[in-house]
Amino acid sequence: MTPTFTIAIDGPAGAGKGTLARRLADHYRLNLLDTGLTYRAVAHALLRVGLPLDNVSAAETAARQVDLAKLDRSVLSAHAVGEAASKVAVFPSVRRILVEKQRDFAKAPPGAVLDGRDIGTVVCPDADIKLYVTASAEVRAERRLAEIESIGGTANFAEILADILRRDERDMGRADSPLKPAADAHLLDTSEMAIEAAFLAAKAIIDDVLAKRNKA
Repeated sequence: MTPTFTIAIDGPAGAGKGTLARRLADHYRLNLLDTGLTYRAVAHALLRVGLPLDNVSAAETAARQVDLAKLDRSVLSAHAVGEAASKVAVFPSVRRILVEKQRDFAKAPPGAVLDGRDIGTVVCPDADIKLYVTASAEVRAERRLAEIESIGGTANFAEILADILRRDERDMGRADSPLKPAADAHLLDTSEMAIEAAFLAAKAIIDDVLAKRNKA
């Protein structure tokens, strides 16, 4: 492997990119960053002190204070934090601050797997591998419902689906760094795939690139 090797994974919420990113980071022994947690950290900071989510100045301050080594998934994975994060993520100034932190993370040896919404298009446009992981909104809603029920919770499928569609519209429709596949990204539709199949498909793509590099 080269001194630093970057795998960029983009896609909508619930497509399985987070789980795939963890599997790939473990397999290739790379650093891992769920960039969505950085936006959640900003949102959580505002929620914690009761500041409105449209306070750009406060969001910028919170973004500067985000420590990538101290992102607590157990706290930041709360649904309310995720909803708030998609609102602060529309601010270009907040995105610029966090993107710089994410780029610095990607540069550290031996390299990294980053997953998010704009990794291949904005954060790491020169990534060695770009994957765009997607699935139908209905499948993603079913997965979210199963996840909630697996921990003893209850939820309504129609409400989850509506929430996913709203988030997709917000992510894909924002003026700054909208969610979309990079022109050179490999598309991975996991609608009919279990995580193991998705991992093997991604691994085949990555191994092919590495094999070609080793021959060069």
